[in-house]
Amino acid sequence: MTEYTTVSIPKDLAARVEETIEGTSFSSTSDLVRFLLRSIVIQHQREGQLSEAEFEEIAQQLRDLGYLQ
Repeated sequence: MTEYTTVSIPKDLAARVEETIEGTSFSSTSDLVRFLLRSIVIQHQREGQLSEAEFEEIAQQLRDLGYLQ
């Protein structure tokens, strides 16, 4: 059985995520966050580690999508 933990995000960000996932295959904010984190971890594992430039590129993409400020 998989155990879970809670991650807190600001309510205004959660509302923006809910708007963003409308009409997608993501059924919840948690689904999207799991997908994004899994993607970052998989990329990191494949490449050994993320360079500062790669990390910044991912962070900028998340900012552009409204997930980071």
